Amino acid sequence: MRIASFDVDAQKGFTPLCPSELPVAGGDQIVPALNEMASRAHLRVGSKDAHSPQAAWVVSDATQMLQPLPLANADLTWVSHCVPGTAGFELLDGLPAPVDYDFFVWKGVEPDMHPYGACYHDLGERRSTGVIEFLRQAGVDLVLVGGLALDYCVSTTALQLRRAGLAVVVYLPACRAIDENGAQTACTAMRDAGIVLCRNLPELDAATAADRE
Repeated sequence: MRIASFDVDAQKGFTPLCPSELPVAGGDQIVPALNEMASRAHLRVGSKDAHSPQAAWVVSDATQMLQPLPLANADLTWVSHCVPGTAGFELLDGLPAPVDYDFFVWKGVEPDMHPYGACYHDLGERRSTGVIEFLRQAGVDLVLVGGLALDYCVSTTALQLRRAGLAVVVYLPACRAIDENGAQTACTAMRDAGIVLCRNLPELDAATAADRE
């Protein structure tokens, strides 16, 4: 059995390192856990948000966020974040460069599209980013998932992978959430979908032991 690890949007724009973007509390502390996750996998894949500063969903102030939008592929307003060429676009220090991953996804490039999951470019999940196809071609059966933020991009990616027929483990020490209530809702949805949530290394090792070659 083959295992892949998936670093979802582990970018500085989702950490206190970039306080004017989406500073998820503790988001800058997940690198050791992501690397622990990767050490138990045969392949490592990753993703980044790559947004235009003129995106249709951008608002100027955090108080204007999370308002519904009448767009097919951008459902809520957000402040500008993870713009290529800025510090917020960068992966966290201590992670590989994008070219050193086995497969890498850039998403949200179109100014009228703001996907959360890393498996599809659109909210309707019709336009694949190619990562599911890569994992299938590589013979991967189990995907270990971590990144930012748990209640949006991480949980959506994990659910997309599960719906694609892959076994999925979310390693909670490798995640942080924007909102605690949202995190609880996301965790319930993931458990209900058959995704395993691991709270520590012994649980991660137990979840992966039967699948290692």
